[in-house]
Amino acid sequence: MSVKEELHRLIDKINSNPVHIEHEKDRVFQINLDESGILQMILEQGKITVTDGEEYEANVILWTSDKQFSKLLKDELNTTMAFMTGSLKVDGNLGLALKLQEIVKKYQS
Repeated sequence: MSVKEELHRLIDKINSNPVHIEHEKDRVFQINLDESGILQMILEQGKITVTDGEEYEANVILWTSDKQFSKLLKDELNTTMAFMTGSLKVDGNLGLALKLQEIVKKYQS
């Protein structure tokens, strides 16, 4: 399964039970993947959508490989270590990058 398929599966799970995101502020997470290109996760009015490319202005941008992002989606990535070793780079609010990890973690059951 590709990382895009994994992301869409997670987004479907989140949107089918948005209890953990319904009070979150609207924001755009951009993920620049080495192999799959640019994806944006748009959190708006308690729902998440995904687009290919840079459609919106991002609040935070993450650069990583498809493999590392797949681990993040499964809550298997040590983000601190990935950040320190350079396999995960963040441009913008680091707190928002951590918020993305927090949201993912809540849907890994």
